[in-house]
Amino acid sequence: MRPLLARISLDALTHNLEIARRHAGSARILSVVKASAYGHGLARAARALVASDGFAVLNIDEAVQLRQMGIEQPILMLEGPFDAEEMAACAEFNLMPVLHSPHQLEWLGQAGKPLQVFVKINSGMNRLGFALADFETVVERVNAHPQVAEVALMTHFATADEDFGIDWQWQRFLEKALPTGLPISAANSAAILRYPETHRDWVRAGIMLYGASPFTDVSAAEVGLRPAMTLQSRIIALQSLKPGEAVGYGLTYMADEAVRVGIVACGYADGYPRHAPTGTPVLVNGRRTRTLGRVSMDMLAVDLTRLPDAGIGSPVVLWGEGMPVEDVARAAGTISYELLCALAPRVALHEE
Repeated sequence: MRPLLARISLDALTHNLEIARRHAGSARILSVVKASAYGHGLARAARALVASDGFAVLNIDEAVQLRQMGIEQPILMLEGPFDAEEMAACAEFNLMPVLHSPHQLEWLGQAGKPLQVFVKINSGMNRLGFALADFETVVERVNAHPQVAEVALMTHFATADEDFGIDWQWQRFLEKALPTGLPISAANSAAILRYPETHRDWVRAGIMLYGASPFTDVSAAEVGLRPAMTLQSRIIALQSLKPGEAVGYGLTYMADEAVRVGIVACGYADGYPRHAPTGTPVLVNGRRTRTLGRVSMDMLAVDLTRLPDAGIGSPVVLWGEGMPVEDVARAAGTISYELLCALAPRVALHEE
Protein backbone atom coordinates (compact mmCIF):
# COMPACT_ATOMS: atom_id res chain seq x y z
CA MET A 1 0.00 0.00 0.00
CA ARG A 2 1.26 3.47 -0.86
CA PRO A 3 2.55 5.03 2.37
CA LEU A 4 1.00 8.48 1.93
CA LEU A 5 -1.80 9.34 4.34
CA ALA A 6 -3.23 12.26 6.28
CA ARG A 7 -3.73 11.74 10.00
CA ILE A 8 -6.63 13.78 11.39
CA SER A 9 -6.53 14.49 15.12
CA LEU A 10 -10.01 14.87 16.60
CA ASP A 11 -8.44 15.95 19.90
CA ALA A 12 -6.67 18.79 18.11
CA LEU A 13 -9.93 19.97 16.55
CA THR A 14 -11.64 19.98 19.94
CA HIS A 15 -8.65 21.71 21.52
CA ASN A 16 -8.63 24.43 18.87
CA LEU A 17 -12.35 25.04 19.37
CA GLU A 18 -11.63 25.65 23.04
CA ILE A 19 -8.92 28.15 22.10
CA ALA A 20 -11.47 29.94 19.90
CA ARG A 21 -13.99 29.94 22.75
CA ARG A 22 -11.44 31.33 25.16
CA HIS A 23 -10.79 34.27 22.84
CA ALA A 24 -14.40 34.77 21.77
CA GLY A 25 -15.66 35.41 25.28
CA SER A 26 -19.45 35.52 25.38
CA ALA A 27 -19.87 35.46 21.60
CA ARG A 28 -21.35 32.32 20.08
CA ILE A 29 -19.09 30.34 17.77
CA LEU A 30 -20.01 29.28 14.26
CA SER A 31 -17.50 26.62 13.22
CA VAL A 32 -16.77 26.94 9.51
CA VAL A 33 -16.74 23.46 7.96
CA LYS A 34 -17.05 24.29 4.26
CA ALA A 35 -14.75 22.67 1.68
CA SER A 36 -14.98 19.32 3.47
CA ALA A 37 -13.95 21.08 6.68
CA TYR A 38 -10.86 22.55 5.01
CA GLY A 39 -9.87 19.10 3.76
CA HIS A 40 -10.34 17.32 7.09
CA GLY A 41 -13.66 15.64 6.27
CA LEU A 42 -17.02 17.25 7.04
CA ALA A 43 -18.56 14.49 9.14
CA ARG A 44 -15.34 13.85 11.03
CA ALA A 45 -14.79 17.51 11.87
CA ALA A 46 -18.42 18.08 12.85
CA ARG A 47 -18.24 15.25 15.36
CA ALA A 48 -15.10 16.73 16.91
CA LEU A 49 -16.60 20.23 16.91
CA VAL A 50 -19.99 19.20 18.28
CA ALA A 51 -19.65 21.68 21.16
CA SER A 52 -19.88 24.56 18.65
CA ASP A 53 -22.84 26.91 18.97
CA GLY A 54 -23.45 26.48 15.26
CA PHE A 55 -21.84 25.61 11.95
CA ALA A 56 -21.20 27.52 8.72
CA VAL A 57 -21.20 25.79 5.33
CA LEU A 58 -21.14 26.73 1.67
CA ASN A 59 -23.98 24.76 0.13
CA ILE A 60 -27.16 22.82 0.74
CA ASP A 61 -25.46 19.42 0.38
CA GLU A 62 -23.11 20.17 3.28
CA ALA A 63 -25.97 21.45 5.42
CA VAL A 64 -28.16 18.44 4.71
CA GLN A 65 -25.29 16.09 5.56
CA LEU A 66 -24.93 17.77 8.94
CA ARG A 67 -28.67 17.49 9.62
CA GLN A 68 -28.62 13.81 8.63
CA MET A 69 -25.80 13.29 11.13
CA GLY A 70 -28.09 14.60 13.84
CA ILE A 71 -26.55 18.05 14.13
CA GLU A 72 -29.24 20.26 15.70
CA GLN A 73 -27.30 23.52 16.11
CA PRO A 74 -27.92 26.48 13.80
CA ILE A 75 -26.34 26.12 10.35
CA LEU A 76 -25.40 29.24 8.40
CA MET A 77 -25.35 29.18 4.59
CA LEU A 78 -22.38 31.48 3.94
CA GLU A 79 -23.32 32.40 0.37
CA GLY A 80 -27.01 31.95 0.92
CA PRO A 81 -29.29 30.07 -1.47
CA PHE A 82 -28.32 29.90 -5.14
CA ASP A 83 -31.93 29.66 -6.35
CA ALA A 84 -35.51 29.80 -5.09
CA GLU A 85 -35.63 26.04 -4.50
CA GLU A 86 -32.69 26.31 -2.13
CA MET A 87 -34.51 29.01 -0.19
CA ALA A 88 -37.30 26.49 0.30
CA ALA A 89 -34.70 23.92 1.42
CA CYS A 90 -33.46 26.39 4.03
CA ALA A 91 -36.92 26.27 5.57
CA GLU A 92 -37.20 22.50 5.24
CA PHE A 93 -33.89 21.84 7.00
CA ASN A 94 -34.05 24.79 9.40
CA LEU A 95 -31.03 26.61 7.96
CA MET A 96 -29.97 30.24 8.29
CA PRO A 97 -29.37 31.78 4.87
CA VAL A 98 -27.07 34.71 4.30
CA LEU A 99 -28.83 37.33 2.18
CA HIS A 100 -26.35 39.39 0.20
CA SER A 101 -28.12 40.33 -3.05
CA PRO A 102 -31.54 41.66 -4.13
CA HIS A 103 -32.48 38.49 -6.02
CA GLN A 104 -32.26 36.51 -2.79
CA LEU A 105 -34.81 38.84 -1.20
CA GLU A 106 -37.17 37.95 -4.03
CA TRP A 107 -36.79 34.26 -3.20
CA LEU A 108 -37.80 34.71 0.45
CA GLY A 109 -41.41 34.11 -0.53
CA GLN A 110 -40.46 30.51 -1.38
CA ALA A 111 -39.58 29.71 2.23
CA GLY A 112 -42.18 27.44 3.78
CA LYS A 113 -41.81 29.05 7.16
CA PRO A 114 -40.18 32.17 8.67
CA LEU A 115 -36.40 31.94 8.68
CA GLN A 116 -33.60 33.32 10.78
CA VAL A 117 -31.48 35.23 8.25
CA PHE A 118 -28.13 37.02 8.20
CA VAL A 119 -28.03 40.16 6.08
CA LYS A 120 -24.55 40.65 4.67
CA ILE A 121 -23.25 44.18 4.30
CA ASN A 122 -20.39 45.11 2.00
CA SER A 123 -18.17 47.24 4.24
CA GLY A 124 -15.28 47.44 1.79
CA MET A 125 -14.22 43.98 0.64
CA ASN A 126 -16.43 44.37 -2.45
CA ARG A 127 -17.15 40.70 -2.85
CA LEU A 128 -20.62 39.93 -1.46
CA GLY A 129 -23.07 42.13 0.40
CA PHE A 130 -25.51 44.99 0.13
CA ALA A 131 -24.01 48.45 -0.21
CA LEU A 132 -23.79 50.57 2.92
CA ALA A 133 -25.79 53.22 1.09
CA ASP A 134 -28.72 50.78 0.89
CA PHE A 135 -28.42 49.57 4.49
CA GLU A 136 -31.57 51.12 5.96
CA THR A 137 -33.76 50.19 3.00
CA VAL A 138 -32.58 46.57 2.93
CA VAL A 139 -32.81 46.01 6.67
CA GLU A 140 -36.28 47.53 6.79
CA ARG A 141 -37.42 45.33 3.91
CA VAL A 142 -36.03 42.16 5.47
CA ASN A 143 -37.38 42.96 8.93
CA ALA A 144 -40.86 43.48 7.51
CA HIS A 145 -40.90 40.31 5.40
CA PRO A 146 -43.46 37.74 6.63
CA GLN A 147 -41.03 34.88 5.92
CA VAL A 148 -38.36 36.32 8.24
CA ALA A 149 -38.38 35.39 11.92
CA GLU A 150 -35.08 36.90 13.07
CA VAL A 151 -32.44 39.11 11.50
CA ALA A 152 -28.71 39.32 12.19
CA LEU A 153 -26.18 41.55 10.43
CA MET A 154 -22.81 40.43 9.15
CA THR A 155 -19.79 41.63 7.23
CA HIS A 156 -16.43 40.17 6.28
CA PHE A 157 -12.99 41.66 6.88
CA ALA A 158 -10.49 41.87 4.03
CA THR A 159 -7.38 42.61 6.11
CA ALA A 160 -7.93 41.23 9.62
CA ASP A 161 -4.81 39.09 9.17
CA GLU A 162 -2.63 41.99 8.02
CA ASP A 163 -1.06 45.06 9.60
CA PHE A 164 -3.64 47.23 7.82
CA GLY A 165 -6.18 45.98 10.34
CA ILE A 166 -9.97 46.17 10.34
CA ASP A 167 -10.86 49.64 11.59
CA TRP A 168 -11.48 51.01 8.10
CA GLN A 169 -14.27 48.48 7.63
CA TRP A 170 -15.41 47.97 11.20
CA GLN A 171 -16.24 51.60 11.95
CA ARG A 172 -18.33 52.16 8.83
CA PHE A 173 -20.20 48.90 9.42
CA LEU A 174 -20.71 49.55 13.12
CA GLU A 175 -22.03 53.04 12.48
CA LYS A 176 -24.91 51.50 10.55
CA ALA A 177 -25.38 48.24 12.45
CA LEU A 178 -25.16 49.33 16.08
CA PRO A 179 -28.27 51.57 16.16
CA THR A 180 -30.44 48.69 14.92
CA GLY A 181 -29.82 46.60 18.02
CA LEU A 182 -29.66 43.51 15.80
CA PRO A 183 -27.16 40.68 16.44
CA ILE A 184 -23.82 41.13 14.69
CA SER A 185 -21.35 38.68 13.14
CA ALA A 186 -18.07 40.07 11.83
CA ALA A 187 -15.07 38.27 13.34
CA ASN A 188 -13.22 35.59 11.39
CA SER A 189 -10.29 33.61 12.85
CA ALA A 190 -7.89 36.55 12.62
CA ALA A 191 -10.33 38.93 14.29
CA ILE A 192 -11.19 36.37 16.96
CA LEU A 193 -7.53 36.28 17.94
CA ARG A 194 -6.62 39.93 17.44
CA TYR A 195 -9.69 42.20 17.62
CA PRO A 196 -11.95 41.42 20.59
CA GLU A 197 -14.06 44.52 19.93
CA THR A 198 -15.45 42.76 16.84
CA HIS A 199 -16.68 39.62 18.60
CA ARG A 200 -20.18 40.87 19.40
CA ASP A 201 -22.84 38.12 19.05
CA TRP A 202 -21.52 35.52 16.61
CA VAL A 203 -17.95 34.80 15.51
CA ARG A 204 -16.98 32.61 12.56
CA ALA A 205 -14.02 30.38 13.39
CA GLY A 206 -12.35 28.86 10.34
CA ILE A 207 -8.65 28.22 9.79
CA MET A 208 -7.81 28.36 13.49
CA LEU A 209 -9.98 25.31 14.17
CA TYR A 210 -7.67 23.27 11.96
CA GLY A 211 -4.55 24.36 13.79
CA ALA A 212 -3.13 26.89 11.37
CA SER A 213 -2.44 30.55 12.05
CA PRO A 214 -4.24 33.19 9.99
CA PHE A 215 -1.22 35.49 10.43
CA THR A 216 2.15 35.62 8.72
CA ASP A 217 3.87 37.02 11.81
CA VAL A 218 2.36 34.79 14.53
CA SER A 219 2.65 31.02 14.49
CA ALA A 220 -0.15 28.65 15.39
CA ALA A 221 1.86 27.40 18.35
CA GLU A 222 2.19 30.93 19.72
CA VAL A 223 -1.57 31.16 20.13
CA GLY A 224 -1.86 27.61 21.45
CA LEU A 225 -3.26 25.92 18.34
CA ARG A 226 -2.45 22.33 17.41
CA PRO A 227 -2.34 20.98 13.83
CA ALA A 228 -5.35 18.79 13.13
CA MET A 229 -3.91 17.33 9.91
CA THR A 230 -0.53 15.68 9.50
CA LEU A 231 0.29 14.72 5.92
CA GLN A 232 2.90 11.97 6.09
CA SER A 233 4.66 9.54 3.82
CA ARG A 234 7.94 7.62 3.54
CA ILE A 235 11.16 7.51 1.52
CA ILE A 236 10.67 4.97 -1.28
CA ALA A 237 13.96 5.35 -3.18
CA LEU A 238 17.45 6.84 -2.88
CA GLN A 239 19.66 8.63 -5.38
CA SER A 240 23.19 10.06 -5.21
CA LEU A 241 24.00 13.18 -7.18
CA LYS A 242 27.46 14.26 -8.21
CA PRO A 243 28.25 17.96 -8.65
CA GLY A 244 26.57 19.13 -11.83
CA GLU A 245 23.85 16.43 -11.79
CA ALA A 246 20.17 17.26 -11.42
CA VAL A 247 16.99 15.66 -10.10
CA GLY A 248 13.45 15.87 -11.43
CA TYR A 249 11.65 17.41 -14.38
CA GLY A 250 13.18 20.47 -15.99
CA LEU A 251 16.50 19.99 -14.17
CA THR A 252 15.50 22.91 -11.93
CA TYR A 253 17.85 21.75 -9.15
CA MET A 254 21.47 21.04 -9.99
CA ALA A 255 23.86 19.87 -7.30
CA ASP A 256 26.96 21.94 -6.59
CA GLU A 257 28.32 19.20 -4.28
CA ALA A 258 27.68 15.52 -3.65
CA VAL A 259 24.02 15.27 -2.59
CA ARG A 260 22.11 12.32 -1.20
CA VAL A 261 18.50 12.40 -2.35
CA GLY A 262 15.41 10.68 -0.99
CA ILE A 263 12.34 10.15 -3.16
CA VAL A 264 9.05 10.60 -1.28
CA ALA A 265 5.69 9.10 -2.21
CA CYS A 266 3.78 12.39 -2.51
CA GLY A 267 3.15 14.71 -5.43
CA TYR A 268 0.89 17.37 -6.87
CA ALA A 269 -1.84 14.82 -7.64
CA ASP A 270 -2.05 14.38 -3.87
CA GLY A 271 -2.44 18.10 -3.27
CA TYR A 272 1.18 19.00 -2.59
CA PRO A 273 1.88 22.25 -4.47
CA ARG A 274 3.73 21.73 -7.74
CA HIS A 275 5.10 25.26 -7.51
CA ALA A 276 6.85 24.54 -4.18
CA PRO A 277 10.48 25.43 -4.94
CA THR A 278 13.73 23.83 -3.88
CA GLY A 279 14.14 24.61 -0.19
CA THR A 280 10.54 24.04 0.89
CA PRO A 281 10.80 22.60 4.43
CA VAL A 282 10.00 18.97 5.19
CA LEU A 283 10.65 16.58 8.10
CA VAL A 284 12.51 13.31 7.60
CA ASN A 285 13.07 11.10 10.65
CA GLY A 286 11.84 14.03 12.71
CA ARG A 287 14.54 16.38 11.40
CA ARG A 288 14.00 19.40 9.21
CA THR A 289 15.40 19.31 5.71
CA ARG A 290 14.36 20.62 2.26
CA THR A 291 12.77 19.60 -0.99
CA LEU A 292 14.88 19.47 -4.16
CA GLY A 293 13.77 20.26 -7.69
CA ARG A 294 10.31 20.19 -9.20
CA VAL A 295 7.41 18.34 -7.56
CA SER A 296 6.11 15.52 -9.78
CA MET A 297 2.59 14.13 -10.00
CA ASP A 298 3.25 11.30 -7.54
CA MET A 299 6.69 12.00 -6.07
CA LEU A 300 9.01 14.66 -4.77
CA ALA A 301 12.68 14.71 -3.82
CA VAL A 302 14.22 15.69 -0.49
CA ASP A 303 17.76 16.38 0.65
CA LEU A 304 19.21 13.62 2.86
CA THR A 305 22.83 14.76 2.64
CA ARG A 306 23.02 15.68 6.31
CA LEU A 307 20.68 12.92 7.48
CA PRO A 308 22.90 9.83 7.32
CA ASP A 309 20.41 7.69 9.24
CA ALA A 310 17.60 8.32 6.76
CA GLY A 311 16.92 5.67 4.14
CA ILE A 312 14.25 3.53 2.54
CA GLY A 313 11.16 3.59 4.73
CA SER A 314 12.14 6.65 6.76
CA PRO A 315 9.05 8.62 7.84
CA VAL A 316 8.39 11.97 6.17
CA VAL A 317 6.07 14.73 7.40
CA LEU A 318 5.04 17.08 4.61
CA TRP A 319 3.06 19.27 7.02
CA GLY A 320 1.44 18.89 10.41
CA GLU A 321 3.06 17.75 13.66
CA GLY A 322 6.55 19.23 13.77
CA MET A 323 6.18 20.94 10.39
CA PRO A 324 3.72 23.86 10.47
CA VAL A 325 1.62 24.02 7.34
CA GLU A 326 2.14 27.80 7.33
CA ASP A 327 5.90 27.24 6.83
CA VAL A 328 5.29 25.04 3.81
CA ALA A 329 2.74 27.47 2.41
CA ARG A 330 5.06 30.44 2.86
CA ALA A 331 7.88 28.67 1.02
CA ALA A 332 5.49 27.76 -1.79
CA GLY A 333 4.15 31.28 -2.09
CA THR A 334 0.64 30.39 -1.00
CA ILE A 335 -1.44 30.10 2.20
CA SER A 336 -2.22 27.23 4.53
CA TYR A 337 -5.91 27.35 3.57
CA GLU A 338 -5.06 26.34 0.00
CA LEU A 339 -2.83 23.45 1.02
CA LEU A 340 -5.36 21.96 3.42
CA CYS A 341 -8.32 22.39 1.08
CA ALA A 342 -6.41 21.02 -1.91
CA LEU A 343 -5.72 17.62 -0.36
CA ALA A 344 -6.72 15.11 -3.05
CA PRO A 345 -9.46 12.49 -2.53
CA ARG A 346 -6.95 9.73 -3.23
CA VAL A 347 -5.10 10.55 0.01
CA ALA A 348 -6.38 8.28 2.78
CA LEU A 349 -7.63 10.08 5.91
CA HIS A 350 -7.01 8.31 9.22
CA GLU A 351 -8.65 9.82 12.27
CA GLU A 352 -7.14 9.45 15.69
